[in-house]
Amino acid sequence: MSHPEPFSTCDLCDAHKGDASGAFRVLPPVFQIYGGRAAFAGLVSTVKCHEDNTSVKAAVESPGLGRVLVVDGGGSLRHALVGGNLAAAAARNGWAGLVVDGCVRDRAELDATDIGIRALALMPLPTERRHAGLVDVPVRVQGVSVRPGDWLVADADGIVVLAAAP
Repeated sequence: MSHPEPFSTCDLCDAHKGDASGAFRVLPPVFQIYGGRAAFAGLVSTVKCHEDNTSVKAAVESPGLGRVLVVDGGGSLRHALVGGNLAAAAARNGWAGLVVDGCVRDRAELDATDIGIRALALMPLPTERRHAGLVDVPVRVQGVSVRPGDWLVADADGIVVLAAAP
């Protein structure tokens, strides 16, 4: 299930270390690695939600087209925003990866799924679906700005966001 990406976050950081424009951003090293893909990259789509994964479910059930879904869950550690079923739907629908500023669950299922996943932690408690979140809006993930249409690269060393594909 390995899909090596042609981009290395370390190489990208070396190439952009003098960038003061804000076009190149590095997410803090607080994300855990889940999913069957060790590395992934793609165009960013976003969901902003709080302890309710209604919009995450809708996103992963739509065509991913090789994109990366960035979920701004506000860093909540109280409920899992993605579990095995949503990860499987994302993989089936062609998403390259998921970056969740929040929790995930069903680790064995996540790790057996052909998709890259980064999240803060595991939490077995699911969300209740009551309110749709915001889709494809600019978000802040651990204090870092991420916008729909940005390019995200994740590997074993970290996660970087660029204003355009490298």
